[in-house]
Amino acid sequence: MFALIQEETAQAAAGWGDRISDFAAAYGPKVIGAVLTAVIGWVVVKAIVGVAGKALGRAGVDATLSKFLKNLVNMLLMTVLALMVVGNLGVETSSFVAILGAATFAIGFALQGSLGSFAAGVMIMIFRPFKVGDFVEAGGVAGVIVEVGVFATIIKTGDNKKIICANSAITGGNIVNYSAYETRRVDMVFGIGYDDDIDKAKGILTDMFAADERVLKDPASMVVVSALADSSVNITCRVWVKSGDYWGVFFDSHENVKKKFDAAGVSIPFPQRDVHLHQVA
Repeated sequence: MFALIQEETAQAAAGWGDRISDFAAAYGPKVIGAVLTAVIGWVVVKAIVGVAGKALGRAGVDATLSKFLKNLVNMLLMTVLALMVVGNLGVETSSFVAILGAATFAIGFALQGSLGSFAAGVMIMIFRPFKVGDFVEAGGVAGVIVEVGVFATIIKTGDNKKIICANSAITGGNIVNYSAYETRRVDMVFGIGYDDDIDKAKGILTDMFAADERVLKDPASMVVVSALADSSVNITCRVWVKSGDYWGVFFDSHENVKKKFDAAGVSIPFPQRDVHLHQVA
């Protein structure tokens, strides 16, 4: 009885050994090939991503966009590598490709608004209409650029509000960058009465701008009579300043003009109208 059991056990072991040998002979090369493909492919993918990152850096691409593109290339190459590994194992990959394509289409359709913002973010990072720290007017808001993202841009307004503006809204309209150039022109209009001395008023304004160190000498300041309005003679002043001095010169000039005109006896008229009454018997 014991001998019979030993014989059956030996036959079973031999059967399992034959099965393992057959399995190893049939699938061993495929498994080895898949492992080699995975290892070599992983090294190649990392090398390609590294080269792409260096190329983007030399091209001056924005760091945020460069990181995103590197991750995107890595994900695509890893997906292709996974399909190659599965194919080496003898698995039919056409169904996987079809499923992946359908999923990509569905995701793209669901996120079409976000993809539009992504495309706009890429355009902003490539053409750079503004940079972090610039004061701009874009997307219906005005403020300082805090961060430029792939999908949205963060803007801080003058009253310290944080606005997250979709990139598609920014590129969909005009972008006014007030910090693009080192200098800006300050335009101001001051009115004097019709009975006041025009040359005197112009002299006061010219001397005031000449004494302000923030006002640039080149281009020269311009002080001219621009209109004979209903209630005043309007004098337009155009002076050039550094971009950072714009509002300081604008506000200080209005205050100083009022003080200097008052001291010199030059009136600043307010809108007025003469009314004539006729009595009818």
